[in-house]
Amino acid sequence: MASLLSMTRRDMQVRLAATRDRRAIAECDPGVADNLHRRELIDAAIAARHCWVVERAGGVAGYGVLTTNFFARDFVELVFVAEAERRKGVGDAILETIERARRADRLFTSTNESNAAMRALLARRGYTPSGTILNLDPGDPELVFVKFLRG
Repeated sequence: MASLLSMTRRDMQVRLAATRDRRAIAECDPGVADNLHRRELIDAAIAARHCWVVERAGGVAGYGVLTTNFFARDFVELVFVAEAERRKGVGDAILETIERARRADRLFTSTNESNAAMRALLARRGYTPSGTILNLDPGDPELVFVKFLRG
């Protein structure tokens, strides 16, 4: 059985991110370079051992961040998959690993209504709608989801 900190799956490995992964994460996610908040979020998550990376074909194919900033609940703050690695199971592997690492009986996340790929992934993994937040991104509501997990 895989540990809660890492998981090997098909042709990829999901593991806790380390400080040495910061550059590879930035190369995987072009938004990191221009977004100080995202860099700070990733740095804090790495330090707290709440950031996972997916290694595939010798590089970082994606990463995910777990926080407790959503009403003190476990919250998947960010799942990012490199464009060339999408539709290959990377996002699914990130969520599976985070679900195994969670502390509570439920896990929340959110995505924009326009993000059909993430909404489809969440549905496949058993997440259900839990609310809508308006006015974060004009014309694109933020949809909140929850997955109830066994304790």
